[in-house]
Amino acid sequence: MSFIPLDQVRSSATGQPEATTPLASSISRPRLPAWFRVKAETGPDYFEIKQTMDRLQLHTICEEARCPNRWECWNARTATFLILGDICTRRCHYCSVQTGRPLVLDGDEPKRVAEAVQALGLRHAVITSVNRDELPDGGASIFAETIRQIRQRMPECTIEVLIPDFEGNEDALAMVCQERPDILNHNIETVRQLFPSLRPQGKYQRSIEVLAKAKELGMTTKSGLIVGMGETIDEVREVMRDLRAVTCDIMTIGQYLQPTRDHLPVARFYDPSEFAMLKEEGLAMGFSHVESGPLVRSSYHAEQQVPAGA
Repeated sequence: MSFIPLDQVRSSATGQPEATTPLASSISRPRLPAWFRVKAETGPDYFEIKQTMDRLQLHTICEEARCPNRWECWNARTATFLILGDICTRRCHYCSVQTGRPLVLDGDEPKRVAEAVQALGLRHAVITSVNRDELPDGGASIFAETIRQIRQRMPECTIEVLIPDFEGNEDALAMVCQERPDILNHNIETVRQLFPSLRPQGKYQRSIEVLAKAKELGMTTKSGLIVGMGETIDEVREVMRDLRAVTCDIMTIGQYLQPTRDHLPVARFYDPSEFAMLKEEGLAMGFSHVESGPLVRSSYHAEQQVPAGA
């Protein structure tokens, strides 16, 4: 086991962490603050998840988005499935998921996801996707079928879906909500003022309305925010108030990390005390749970956020 600063870590083809040279690191991205250190450790659980995903030809957002928590989560038998392929029809300037023309829809994917959930004995499954704007329903039918397949195989497993905005298609959203996932997550990602430049194919208000409609349909709702992309603290608070205005239940707040030199540079690194402050303020606003910290991502500690009795 070793502790490696995140700016010196990348993943090899085998899933093992590899340290880059200090020179390469300094050229590509600035050195990270001292609190950004990950436990780069693999073990039986890590490799079982890796092998299961490879065997069933499934993707994880953990790998595609270069999540810094992959070692911790996989060793705790937690992973976030990425459905609808691994090619996104949108290009957000902070995200490392591949952009381009997606492959043909894989109708068998929901069964393989459910098989993986069963094989790994998961108690909580998180399902997200790339954007598939070329599909009439944005991929909602695949989300719905994935929920059904997991429930058939593992009825005791709680399910969280992290959905795209479906371009505001309320029928698509209703199709997913009809399957009653335990948590309906749609990430706002950034503040209103930065949305047009960072998420040019999305709309801030449309994302807020997705959460509002999901709440009307009876969902426990959740959203996530990435900070350090040029926003102010007051703009962060504005997002939190907007989310509470549509009765969003759960919020995650994490530090932006530039995935490659071709992506948006980090504007600033928030101190851990600032994340603690935002968590306290969020709970005071009425969120039932706020996961806030430098390494937090939308599915970090997700199993701890499931409502009692789900």
